[in-house]
Amino acid sequence: MNHDSDQDKDGRSGAPRLTLGRAQRLKGKKIINAAYKQGKRRVSHPLTVHGLRREDNGKSRLGISVGRKVGNSVQRNLIKRRIREAYRTMQNELPEGTDWLVLVRPHQALAMRTYQEKLRQLLR
Repeated sequence: MNHDSDQDKDGRSGAPRLTLGRAQRLKGKKIINAAYKQGKRRVSHPLTVHGLRREDNGKSRLGISVGRKVGNSVQRNLIKRRIREAYRTMQNELPEGTDWLVLVRPHQALAMRTYQEKLRQLLR
C-alpha cells in the first residue's frame, strides 16, 4: 500500500487541525464582564464584538451571546453554530491572547460565509 507523503499513518493530511476546544471558550461571569466593559468594541450589524487582550499569549477565546429577542432556541442555536464555525475556520489568522465576546442582535440567520466575512472585518 502506497501512502502519499502529505498524509500521516492515519490518512490525514499534514495540515494542522482546526478545532475549537473547551479551553478556547470564554467562560465565567467575571471574564465575560471584563471583556464587555473593558474590551474594544466594533460593530457590523448584526454583530457587535468586544475584544480584550490578555496578559498571557495563549490561544484566543470566543464567547457568543444571543438574546431571546433574536428568535426561538432553534434560530439562536443555528446562529451560534454558524458563528462558532466561522471563527474556527479563521482562528489561525487572529492575534493570540485575546478574548472575543460576540453579541448578536435580532436578525434572520445568515450564511456561514457571511458571518465569516463579518468576523474577519471585526476581529482585526
